[in-house]
Amino acid sequence: MSTSLVDRLWYGQGRPLALLTPLAWLYRAVSESRRRKAWHARNESLPVPVVVVGNITAGGTGKSPLTASLVQCMNQHGWKPVILSRGYGGKSSQYPLLVADGTPAGVCGDEPLMLARATGCPVVVDPDRCRGARWALENGLGDVLICDDGLQHYRLPRDIELAVFDARRGTGNGAIIPVGPLREPVERLNSVDFVVLNGAEFPEAGETIESFAGVDHPEIHAMELVPSALVNLNSGETLSPEQLKGKPVRAVAGIGNPGRFFETLRNLGAHVNEVPFPDHHHFRPEDLASGALEWLVMTAKDAVKCHGFAPDNAWVLTVQARLSEPFEQHFLERLRASSGQLQTDISEESNHG
Repeated sequence: MSTSLVDRLWYGQGRPLALLTPLAWLYRAVSESRRRKAWHARNESLPVPVVVVGNITAGGTGKSPLTASLVQCMNQHGWKPVILSRGYGGKSSQYPLLVADGTPAGVCGDEPLMLARATGCPVVVDPDRCRGARWALENGLGDVLICDDGLQHYRLPRDIELAVFDARRGTGNGAIIPVGPLREPVERLNSVDFVVLNGAEFPEAGETIESFAGVDHPEIHAMELVPSALVNLNSGETLSPEQLKGKPVRAVAGIGNPGRFFETLRNLGAHVNEVPFPDHHHFRPEDLASGALEWLVMTAKDAVKCHGFAPDNAWVLTVQARLSEPFEQHFLERLRASSGQLQTDISEESNHG
C-alpha cells in the first residue's frame, strides 16, 4: 500500500476497514497461538545478555538507527555487541551468514548490510535467530547480542526488550492488522523494558514521559533522527546535509515510512520530488532516473542495493539517532544487571552440576 493510503486506512481517526474485524480477530488468535508455542518451545538460555529492538506496529519506526546507536553506546562502554538479523529481503545458500562489506544485499538483506557498514560490528544473519545466536557465541564474536526487529520472535530468549514507535503515527487507530497497524495489542507494552518514541519532543531536565497510547510505563524515552552527512554513492565525497537547502531533489525511498524521509529533506530546505517504493524494494537502474539539475537522494538502507549502477548524482543521507542521557544510563544499568544475573545463574548451575 502507498504511504498516503496507509495513513488514511490505519493512522486516521476512524477505522475504514472495520468490516475486516473478523480477520483481525483471526490474526490475533493465530499470533497469540504462535507466541505461546514458541515461548514454551524455548529449551535454552544464552550465557550473554540478549537485547531485542522491535515494534508492535507494521511499517518503519526507526529500529535500525536505534540499533546502530545502541551498538555505538555499548562499544563505548566496553561491550562487544553482535547484531542478529533474519535478513529479510535476502537469500543465502548457507546460514548462519556473517555479513562482510562485500556481501551483496540480495544475499544478506538490506538492513544487515547497512548496519554492518554503519557500525563495524559483527552482523550475523539467520532466519533461525537461535541458531545464529549460538553460532555467534561459539565463534567468540562478542559478549552481548542485539536483535534488530525481533520483538515477535519468541523462540529467542531475551533479557531487554525495546519497542519503537513513530511518535507522530503512534498506534494509529489502535486496531489489529488488517483493520489497523498493530501486530500485537497495546497491552504488550506492559512487558517491554523500554518504549522509544521516534520524533517525540525531549522532556525538560528532570521530567519524564509517563504514558503512551494509554499505557503507563516507567521507561518511555524520546529519540530524534538527526541528518549527519550526505555521501556520494560513487565518489564517496561527503557534504553537510545543509548543502541541500534550496536544491531540487528527487528523493527515492523503499522503506517502511518514506514520508518521514521526505519530511527530513524538506526540513533541510530541499525542494522535494517524492518517489516512494515498497519497503525492501529491489532497485533497478531505471528507478534512479532523474532530471539533469536534480540531486538524487536516498536512505542508507536503499543505498546498499544501488552500488554498481547508481548515477553520479546519487547521494545517501545518513542519519544518527539522538537519545537522551537518562535513557542511555538506564539501558546500560539494565544491561549490566542482566549480565550479572546470567553469570550468577551459570555459577549456580555449575555448582549444582
